[in-house]
Amino acid sequence: MTSFPLADAETLGLVAHDEAARPLRVMTADGFDRWTRDAAQATCDWIAASGFVAKAGKAMLLPPADGEDGGAIAVMDADMPLWDAARVASSLPAAVWRIEDADADGIDLGMVCLGWALSQYSFDAYRPGDGAETSCLVFPSSLTETERSRITGLATGTALCRDLINAPANHMTPADIEAAARDLAGRFGAAIEVTSGAALEKDFPAINTVGRAAEVGPRLIDMRWGDSGPSVTLIGKGISFDSGGLDLKPSKAMEIMKKDMGGAATVLGLAAALMTAGMPVRLRVLVPTAENAVSAKSMRPLDVIDTRAGIPVEVGNTDAEGRLVLADAITLACEEEPDFMIDFATLTGAARVALGTELPALFANDDDTAAQIIRASNDAADPLWRLPLFDAYERHLDGGHAAMSSTGASGYGGAITAALFLRRFAGKQTNWAHIDVMAWNLGGRPGRPKGGEAMGLRALFTYIERLAGR
Repeated sequence: MTSFPLADAETLGLVAHDEAARPLRVMTADGFDRWTRDAAQATCDWIAASGFVAKAGKAMLLPPADGEDGGAIAVMDADMPLWDAARVASSLPAAVWRIEDADADGIDLGMVCLGWALSQYSFDAYRPGDGAETSCLVFPSSLTETERSRITGLATGTALCRDLINAPANHMTPADIEAAARDLAGRFGAAIEVTSGAALEKDFPAINTVGRAAEVGPRLIDMRWGDSGPSVTLIGKGISFDSGGLDLKPSKAMEIMKKDMGGAATVLGLAAALMTAGMPVRLRVLVPTAENAVSAKSMRPLDVIDTRAGIPVEVGNTDAEGRLVLADAITLACEEEPDFMIDFATLTGAARVALGTELPALFANDDDTAAQIIRASNDAADPLWRLPLFDAYERHLDGGHAAMSSTGASGYGGAITAALFLRRFAGKQTNWAHIDVMAWNLGGRPGRPKGGEAMGLRALFTYIERLAGR
């Protein structure tokens, strides 16, 4: 069976040193104009003959000078060079590069390194030796060890998230998600506990109900790390494959449902990033994982099922299973009253209709928390958009024959009603947020390949980093 361990920085093109590295001059468009005024005439003639235009994300090779490698120049936006760096790394020849100028026109070199690493990711687990040659960047000497650990954590955590989502469903069952979590816990000395079987049926009945029809049984993964700082709980929906259950999906809609564990992959990747960076937090990661399969044990539409909270829920649609497993995990998380709690989930198509596939929807109980998360997402170039927890739509959850319907009868505002369902278990006073993600790039761009994607990971890393006082 293929495994997907946490990668190291060098695999993603970040190295500590290399004596033979080629020089790379990084500058803004204005800096390029200043640089060319002082450059040798032969260099200016070369640039003119090449037709190079100094636009962000563009790079070109320079001719050798005085018997030495001329290296290359790269133009980037000073405010946000992340994706410019990814484009540059994708366009330069595979080699080891070092940034020549320590100040680099005020460009954030940490973001340059991260963009470079994101561009080097490829999913080639099933095509060994078929991947592109890695292009490496030497960590600039101006970056501190803390900054290097931060970049390494974000790069490798993102790669882990992408790997787990990209893995086929037969190689990323609930048991394989558990194995990935155990590997992560072992690497960082985290404690881990997994509940399954009869204990799961008793203590987490909604998770058990969703996953009991599958060949590989459901489970609840509970990982803890850190002993100081604010308590932060990450919860990730871990539906390893979603057939829709008895409310079966059409074949095209089912095609990429291996990504329905994208929330679990995101929180495991985020946990890896936080632990690599040595973030001073008391971290807890909860992953309710199950396969929503079809068999004689499948839950049925309008079944009334139990939850850990003791709230009976009427199943409005068996294809709305993610909110059910999250309900039990959120209830468990609230029993400890963490300082901050967030869940990630590929929860609704309604969020994609509202915001498209590249902009995850954020819901939050606390306005200040929401504003800080949005600010962090902007600073990390990891966009989120807040949608409301509109109280008037609560009535849609109360129209069934049980205490609460999982979906409500209305076909509108599905992302909001799903978030309101989760809030019934989180409570209105908890510092809780929910992110409804696509977790998948429909097309590829430099640094953002087609396939599984860690949407919201960098944003929440930045928010938690600030919460921890870093």
